[in-house]
This record gives sequence, C-alpha cells and structure tokens, in this order.
Amino acid sequence: MDLMQQLHNAISLAGLWERERSLTKGELLVREGDIDANIYFIRKGTFRIFVSDADKELTIRFGYANNFIAALDCYISGKPTLFNIEALRKAEVSIVSKDVFNSFCAANADARLIWDQLLIALVYQQLEREIDILTASPEVRYRRVVERSPRLFQEVPHKYIASYLRMAPETLSRLRKS
Repeated sequence: MDLMQQLHNAISLAGLWERERSLTKGELLVREGDIDANIYFIRKGTFRIFVSDADKELTIRFGYANNFIAALDCYISGKPTLFNIEALRKAEVSIVSKDVFNSFCAANADARLIWDQLLIALVYQQLEREIDILTASPEVRYRRVVERSPRLFQEVPHKYIASYLRMAPETLSRLRKS
C-alpha cells in the first residue's frame, strides 16, 4: 500500500474526515486570496493547481483520484494562498482541517512520519520540475513528464499540460506527433 493510501486509511479509521464536497467541471476548490489550510483527499476527479500572472494562468501541479491536495502555501504560512485549485472534471473530495489533522499527527507518530515523507517527496518532485523548466529543452521536458506521469495525457486537457510544461500548445502538439 502506498503512502497516500496509508495516510487516507489512518485518517478514515480515526474518523477525522469533517465533510465531503462535490465539484463540477471548472469549479474552484480553492481560490487565490483564500485562507484555506484544509487537506483534501481526491475521491474522484482531477484537479489542477495554478497561479494567475497578468493575463495568463500558469499550471503548477495536478492532483488525481486517491491523492491528497492542498493550498500548501496557506497550510504552511497561514496567509492567503497564491494558488487556485480547479476541478478539471466532476470531482469529489473528503476534507480535514489543518487543526484536526495536526492534532492527529501530534498523537500518532506513524501518521506524522507518513505526512513528512509525502511532503519530502513533493518537495523533491517540485525541485526536479523546476530544474527541468530552467534547464531542459521542450523535448526533454515533454519526455520526462511522460515518464513520470503517463496518466497525465489521459486525464488533463492538453492546454493545461502545455502550461505546466511552459510551452505553447502548438509545441506540445508537435512533440506528441514526433
């Protein structure tokens, strides 16, 4: 059983899920400027995390069914988030608040260890992605994302994948054909 499933099971067994939420395609789970330190478990659907920059949206990350998602900047700092989290299709999430989750982790060393491991993996993934964006050609970025996340192209519209890879949709289309 992977770390995500272990943590989900621990939260479920402890009865910590505070509520459920259903979202429609295009609906925002979290909006830039919100103070939202909840942790969400994606039961169904796919999400994208993005920031707005002038007249464009820059996709930072995706979230899939059976994964956790959060506005981590707000979770860590308690300040309004810079992120938007959008449902890319009909979605359902289970929600636990930061306070409830942190109390649980303080009393449960195994859950704390799993959470820490998940955060470390996330930081490492973000570092790899940042290095790719700064140093790799579009071809290399495309190849690496296909290797790391093959389900991406099955669940996410190509315009968001192009944004995530920091390339024009036409460049992504050309790379997919070659």
